[in-house]
Amino acid sequence: MTAFIGDVHGQYDALSRLLRDAHLVDAHGRWAGSTEQLWFAGDFCDRGPDGVGVLDLVMRLQTEAAAVGGHVGAVLGNHDVVVLGVRRWGDLSSGLYGSFRAAWLANGGQPHDLARLTPAHAHWLAALPAMALLGTTLLTHCDATFYNDYGATLPAINAGIAAALQSDEIEQWDALLERMSQRKAFWSGAQAEGGSSFLAEQFLAPFGAHRLVHGHTPIPLVRRVDPRAVTTAFVYANGRCANVDGGLYLGGPGFVYRQAD
Repeated sequence: MTAFIGDVHGQYDALSRLLRDAHLVDAHGRWAGSTEQLWFAGDFCDRGPDGVGVLDLVMRLQTEAAAVGGHVGAVLGNHDVVVLGVRRWGDLSSGLYGSFRAAWLANGGQPHDLARLTPAHAHWLAALPAMALLGTTLLTHCDATFYNDYGATLPAINAGIAAALQSDEIEQWDALLERMSQRKAFWSGAQAEGGSSFLAEQFLAPFGAHRLVHGHTPIPLVRRVDPRAVTTAFVYANGRCANVDGGLYLGGPGFVYRQAD
């Protein structure tokens, strides 16, 4: 069984509650998931009160889970890129907003998070893969196809995006941030839940995957529902896609989405 958690956005208390309720941590916040796999869909910081606390928790659980045969992993989110960008480039150019600092602030950047972000946090974020293949499930942050711009295979895509985050050319950072603003590539409106899965299948096929799990696009905004009503993943495109961004920062309760391996 694999468990997924969508965009946390600094909601430390809500994340702690979700992990306890799912029996993935104990009453003291220590890993209790035994050999279970837990994957995060990225976007740990911004919009919420304690992004660095979230990072500390996830990084610690990763170590604790590995010690008992479990696994905690994550993929890179666009807010992870922008917080790395403002740390690296500050007030220098960003194509979308004029500077990385402006992009970060416009997207809910929290000055106290940036002040507390250590080199260890930044290294951990920059080392996250852009995608992960879990059996026949592909995990990405974005519901977008731009990943193919960085390579033809999963290892090549991960290497290409990692190289962009190591680049001394600000244009590569600009391009990655702009691409990661894309969304809803597999969503075609009201008919998407039972509609065509062609675009999703076309995207998944080169990776040998049959299903996409992603975050990035809050379910309450896609479905136009009260965030408090969102308590499970939104599965659409004839079952090919599962959106796990429950909109925690919008006041949703969040959820842990479990899927059979």
